[in-house]
Amino acid sequence: MKKDLNEILSAYNGEKSNLIPILQEIQSNQGYLSDGTMKEVSIFTGVPESEIYGVATFYTQFRFTPKGKKHIMVCKGTTCHVKGAPQIVEGMERHLGIKEGETTPDLEYSLESVGCVGNCARAPCALVNEEVESKITLRGVKRIFRKYKKSQTTNINKR
Repeated sequence: MKKDLNEILSAYNGEKSNLIPILQEIQSNQGYLSDGTMKEVSIFTGVPESEIYGVATFYTQFRFTPKGKKHIMVCKGTTCHVKGAPQIVEGMERHLGIKEGETTPDLEYSLESVGCVGNCARAPCALVNEEVESKITLRGVKRIFRKYKKSQTTNINKR
């Protein structure tokens, strides 16, 4: 169950030293850090918004847009990189009409790259939510999206 912002903040004393744990808990509960949330954290902690953004942009764990229902994390570790991960990311960007780090307007997909997903033997690979897609080719990018579109249709028909 999601906590509202006031409930999250009430667990802290408003000191600057609590900034990162506050941001982590907000993101854990809300999925991302919105502009409104950043303002509220600034008021609560007395830390200027610009400084909070500075902290949040320094750490890659924080995001400023909501994740899509299908969150794609393309591995860009050494093995995946050598086996074509940059081209896979470009293919996914073209297919989705978004750039890495963005979410589609319908909130269906979000795309990011990660350092490693621990599946080097099956490189290049990606995670779609928690499901591993491996040995991806540019042609395979379309197959992945057909698969998830099909599963979405199947889930809708089950309702």
